[in-house]
Amino acid sequence: MSHTLSLYRMQQTDSQIGKVHSRLEEIKKLLENDDVLRAASMLAEAAGIRVDEMEASMQQAEATVQRQRIKIEQAEASLYGGTVRNPKELQDLENDVAALKRHMSLLEDRLLEAMQASENAQANRGMTFQSLTNAQEQAAQLDTALHQEQMELLKDLQRLEAEKKAISGSVPENILVAYDNLRQQRRGLAVTRILDQNCEACGATLTPAQQQIARSASQTLNCPSCGRIVYGN
Repeated sequence: MSHTLSLYRMQQTDSQIGKVHSRLEEIKKLLENDDVLRAASMLAEAAGIRVDEMEASMQQAEATVQRQRIKIEQAEASLYGGTVRNPKELQDLENDVAALKRHMSLLEDRLLEAMQASENAQANRGMTFQSLTNAQEQAAQLDTALHQEQMELLKDLQRLEAEKKAISGSVPENILVAYDNLRQQRRGLAVTRILDQNCEACGATLTPAQQQIARSASQTLNCPSCGRIVYGN
């Protein structure tokens, strides 16, 4: 096997290794990212607090209505109990009862509003809790899938590393060093092919003699333009 062919195969292997590493990094970030779950949890917590506030307001409104009801009962007892006979005082009591009842109507309206607000808050809490449950289930499913993919990728990485080691064993050390340097200089792509008499990587035209060298089993050709090793298949 020519050194160029070995380097070309190593390049393919290294490219696959690079893709595996990139995906493993993506998976790591996805596993660490819990923004959706955190947002759903915060909404559910806020909805629970809102329910507590609305229930407290409703209880306060109920207590106020109850106190007003007692005042009306006491005023009516004085009005109709027969203990007050003075017409002026009776008129004043009637006016008081009427005023208390008018205010009672206002308080009952406020109580109904508080009850409706409490019901709405409870309904919203139910929806946010369901959203949280859904987010938790989806997060658990995603985590399971990502961990499974992570395990498969690690197996692929181990296999690819073994393949690279086997290929590199047939290439002289000085050529491997040159290959590694080119990979660092050329964004990971050290070996390219001939495509329509051109360097596939940069598009530079190769002479027939250069193409012949690229296809040789005993020589290596560096693209005169980009410097990459050219493999002629």
